[in-house]
Amino acid sequence: MKRVSRVFYITAALIIVSVLLGALFPAASERITTDLKAFLTATFGWYYMWIMIGFVAISFFIGFSPFGKIRLGKDDERPDFSTPSWIAMLFSAGLGIGLVFYGAVEPLLHSFLDAPLSEPGSDQAIREGLVYTFFHWGLHGWAMYGLVALSLAFFQFRKGEPGLISSTLKPLFGDKMKGPLGKAIDVLATFATIFGVATSLGFGVSQINGGLSHLFGIEVGFGTQFIIISIITVLFLISAWSGLSKGIRYLSNTNMVLAILLFVGILFVGPTLLILNMFTETFGYYLQNFLQMSFRTAPLGTDNREWLEAWTIFYWAWWISWAPFVGMFIARVSRGRTIRQFMIGVMIVPTVICAIWFTTFGTTAISVQQSGIDLTQYAIEIVNFHMFDHLPFSFLFSLISITLILTFFITSADSATFVLGIQTTNGSLNPANTVKIVWGLAQSSVALVLLYVGGLTALQNTIIAAAFPFSFIVILMVASLLKALTNELKLMKKGKK
Repeated sequence: MKRVSRVFYITAALIIVSVLLGALFPAASERITTDLKAFLTATFGWYYMWIMIGFVAISFFIGFSPFGKIRLGKDDERPDFSTPSWIAMLFSAGLGIGLVFYGAVEPLLHSFLDAPLSEPGSDQAIREGLVYTFFHWGLHGWAMYGLVALSLAFFQFRKGEPGLISSTLKPLFGDKMKGPLGKAIDVLATFATIFGVATSLGFGVSQINGGLSHLFGIEVGFGTQFIIISIITVLFLISAWSGLSKGIRYLSNTNMVLAILLFVGILFVGPTLLILNMFTETFGYYLQNFLQMSFRTAPLGTDNREWLEAWTIFYWAWWISWAPFVGMFIARVSRGRTIRQFMIGVMIVPTVICAIWFTTFGTTAISVQQSGIDLTQYAIEIVNFHMFDHLPFSFLFSLISITLILTFFITSADSATFVLGIQTTNGSLNPANTVKIVWGLAQSSVALVLLYVGGLTALQNTIIAAAFPFSFIVILMVASLLKALTNELKLMKKGKK
């Protein structure tokens, strides 16, 4: 394979070793990673809270300050993709399977089984369940994605640097980023990408298997999951071969159409008036209590610290661990936009869409639960399907849901092969198809191994651990970006004189 960098070979070797250790010693691997995750969340929870709210503040500052008029590219460049296609692509890469997987179950669990503050099942717990779901899927996470993506896009399209994480740190470290330190940073980003995506693919396969079992009685097990992954791998490799402008764009648009169909259907057959009222009230609660939730560390014994570590701190680390993959992909499809357009599109639009989606599915699930049907008794990957059973057109909704998971799966895997190709070919905007195929097969193989040994939990914990060192890299990226943007404004002002 031509043009691959040393990052390719180093990361491939680390992945092989990690998978072998997980397969040969699953119990020990899970115990070690669980202990490491517990230590990090208990000791550095306050740190995660500070950096995430800091990223939100910096994102708004950059987007609505004079920096906002700087274009991600030359001054005469315009966006490569239409705004609807652009939003569809960043949305599919940034959330994808997570929206369908957690759409009903997270608000349901927060309301009736694992409430953050109030008595489970109370009216206040139901409100808090939706508010904290918005919080976990809202501005904090998208600010993280946005800053990483903005750094990559600015240095790549405005300054002509390679599309690598290490390239964004040159204003701080200069040519040191061309040496071992830069390679180490790119290896960490690549490693986090492939395991983060593989873990999510494992979730997607589990939900597809659960849905097919629920609808058609197909057996739930590794054999079925092997067949599902094999078929999907062929499909996303065909998409990856066709390139960014065709495969991923068409799939992302398909995702949005299916998601809108499913959303509108549930909105109208579900408790429509209750959904509209709940969205209005709980989104207001989210905005009103935004700062209080952002700084909540639950330091006292009666503050439900366990919930905070299991949900909020877990989510902040999870967003950080996915930032190199999603940030690099968003950067690639955002060429030609101004920073202000970029920050509004990446932060505000997805936050509102997520809130509407979770209100619709969460309120419907809560309504079914209150009618006397206990949805919390089911495994989280099939809660959606049991909720559909109590609505009109249940079979159609389940079928659309499975198809949506499938297309999100293909889009995420396709996007990941593209990003992994960029990361391991010295930042090439059009990595060779052979490189993309290697990474596509690798991430499917990792997902299969994890499903076989039951190691999804261990690898999730590994990603959380990887997020801790990468968070320092993001802080450096932000400092480097602010320095570079300040210099860019000075150059623009000189050019006008």
